[in-house]
Amino acid sequence: MILPDVPPGRGRGRLILLGLFVLFFGSVLGAGVLRFSGWQPDGMKNHGQLLHPPGDVRALNPALADGGTYRWQQPQRTWRIALAPPVACVADCVALSQQLDTVWRLFGHNADQVHILWIGTPPPGAAQPSSLRVLARDPALLAALPRVDDPAGVPVYVIDPNGFVVMRFAPGFDPAELRADLAKLLKLI
Repeated sequence: MILPDVPPGRGRGRLILLGLFVLFFGSVLGAGVLRFSGWQPDGMKNHGQLLHPPGDVRALNPALADGGTYRWQQPQRTWRIALAPPVACVADCVALSQQLDTVWRLFGHNADQVHILWIGTPPPGAAQPSSLRVLARDPALLAALPRVDDPAGVPVYVIDPNGFVVMRFAPGFDPAELRADLAKLLKLI
């Protein structure tokens, strides 16, 4: 039996086709392994604890300390940084208020899209940025904030423009991490 002659470029073409196949399906396989192992690039990770399921405060009408009610649906899409410190918190709360004021100022032109909600009465000497909204202590609102009575200190929460508590920062958090997470969220609007 006589074998037909194989053209000289045919073996090379098969190798190129096999290489393209491995390149395409190998990258898909590699991406799948990374995805299902839980790995994420640093830019995709958040610093605060993402709440599952998020707390829903839309039905609540918290009273402002100076009268009136706070509306969750603002004319512009407004994110909120909320905290509910205990009444006895003074020195730590003054320092926390100054950190939150700095975080708010660092948003620059996006600062108008962020409110700081202080649930209760701020202590004397606390920073009073124009974004500060002082709310009366409301048991229903406090119940919507997970682990609000943390013995380690005062946690801070991020509430989205629709009225969902989406993120919690444990006591002693780094304010730069709060700013980084909220800056990512502000870009989504």
